Amino acid sequence: MHSRPAPRLLCAALVLVAAAGLSACGDKDKKPGQSLASVDGKEITVLQLNEELQRAGVQSAQQAVASKQLLESLIDRQLLQNAAEKEKVERDPKVMQAIERAKSLIVAQAYMQKRIGAATRPGKAEVDEYFAQNPLFFSQRKQFDMRQLMLPTSALTDELKAAMDSAKSLEDVAQWLDSRKIGYARTQVSRTSADLAPELSSKLASMAKGQLFIVREGERTLLISLADVKDSPVTLEAATPQIEQFLANKKSKDAAEAELKRLRAAAKIEYLNKEAAPATAGTAAVPASAPAAAPAQASPQSSANAANERGVAGMK
Repeated sequence: MHSRPAPRLLCAALVLVAAAGLSACGDKDKKPGQSLASVDGKEITVLQLNEELQRAGVQSAQQAVASKQLLESLIDRQLLQNAAEKEKVERDPKVMQAIERAKSLIVAQAYMQKRIGAATRPGKAEVDEYFAQNPLFFSQRKQFDMRQLMLPTSALTDELKAAMDSAKSLEDVAQWLDSRKIGYARTQVSRTSADLAPELSSKLASMAKGQLFIVREGERTLLISLADVKDSPVTLEAATPQIEQFLANKKSKDAAEAELKRLRAAAKIEYLNKEAAPATAGTAAVPASAPAAAPAQASPQSSANAANERGVAGMK
């Protein structure tokens, strides 16, 4: 085969870029090293392995070991795909629908990524402002140490509530439950005001140590005693990386929502089934599967504790 100088240079560049010193180049013929394995005639290539390494976020020092493991995974995947093709699994209506959904999401996400690009790194002034505006997350952060008795919500009777009201400690409640052979589990947890919904943090901060209260979480209920409340401040220097990530995520989320709003305004959307239409035209919530950036969390230090957020309404 005769190659012109330009293709040779291109091939050389690809050799340098490919992971583990493997690459693929050439006109139509496959060079040695491009294909890593063959499974019943179906080849697994360096490009596939490189993609898996990138998706797994493997560091350079672990690539040699990870490459072998991922190659075995690719072989297993190809074996399953070959078996599925023999049985024409891809023609199953549910499989076809899943493939179309996955394709639609991938394309939509790629478009959104192209439109909004990488999140802009927030400036120092933005970080300082967020830090100052959220003292409960940082400068005035508090830690709540709690002891809990977990039991089924079905056991939360008026009699138990009355026992909670008259009990002097959580141990008194435990003895009451034991006397009536009501099963429960003991746990100890610590949460900070950065972990909890602001409403719950405020309620806990106003409680006296040892106070008992109830949090209902669907099919289970927590009987809780506030053991201690401690100051647990975080400095601006320590919080800066988390605040930067939080604000960057928020910018991406806002940009994605703005783009969806723009597309909705420009499109002609007609609800053919009137029952499926939103209550007010143009105010439909973005579905969970919409191709948007990572949602901004309630605080940059940790995800809001969903169970405790739900528990605010059930606190007694």
